[in-house]
Amino acid sequence: MAYWQWGAPDAPHVVLCVHGLTRQGRDFDVLARALIERAKGNIRVVCPDVVGRGHSDWLKDPQGYQLPTYVADMLALVAQLHTEASIVSLDWVGTSMGGLIGMAVAGSPQLPLAAPVRRLVLNDVGPSISQAAVERIGAYVGKSGAFPSLEAAADAMWLLSASFGPHTREQWLALSRHMVVPASQRSPDGSAKVESAQAGGSVVLHYDPAIGAPIRAVTPEVSAQGEKIMWGLYDAITARTLLLRGAQSDLLTPETAQAMTRRGPGARLVEFENVGHAPTLVAPAQHGVVVDFLLD
Repeated sequence: MAYWQWGAPDAPHVVLCVHGLTRQGRDFDVLARALIERAKGNIRVVCPDVVGRGHSDWLKDPQGYQLPTYVADMLALVAQLHTEASIVSLDWVGTSMGGLIGMAVAGSPQLPLAAPVRRLVLNDVGPSISQAAVERIGAYVGKSGAFPSLEAAADAMWLLSASFGPHTREQWLALSRHMVVPASQRSPDGSAKVESAQAGGSVVLHYDPAIGAPIRAVTPEVSAQGEKIMWGLYDAITARTLLLRGAQSDLLTPETAQAMTRRGPGARLVEFENVGHAPTLVAPAQHGVVVDFLLD
């Protein structure tokens, strides 16, 4: 599993930022810079590419693209970071899927973590996920992936991601650049040999198309069982929790968000207008809320 690291490699305060289903660790570039600036460099921000995405390897069995695998990988990552430099304070920022992983980690005190999760940011996700959103996501994940250029890929991704809210062309290209890789640089196992695609040349999406297989296999019965488990994990969380929600989100409903403010850690809820699923934390008003929560 590849990861991106920002700040001081020996800082005792580690912020782990985990991305959404089809995304990758460079989504948090802007947030990482803002955290480093506020902490005056005395912080270690780690942004993994979850397995099957970005520079991380692809799994041979697509059914491994599920929460238990992701949690195990994050535990291994934290353990490795701790051997490099002792972790005294551990915070977690999780967007969508990254938030589900964070709930599983923070809500399982028996797990072997170097330090308990101190503060948890859940970005537009909760224990209950609307079925409509699951079907929407399942309909496009892994269904396309080759484009004549970075710009064409950015345009195609915008059609699927307009719910992320307003972005300038420059901001969207920055978010898109690390989502694709030159087609000529794709290795047989799916890993890439270059950091990202630049303007010019055909590109392919930087994730394993098979990550969508487990989602499309979910039945209503399995979904209900999973929701019950996730609420149990959420109720066991003791970390101070910030819940972010796009006001037009179709994944995190207002009812679930309100329930999260009353149950478990009693999350503080912040909503962003004109945004659906999920806030990208690029706008100052968005990442500023996260920085304030983690560092004030």
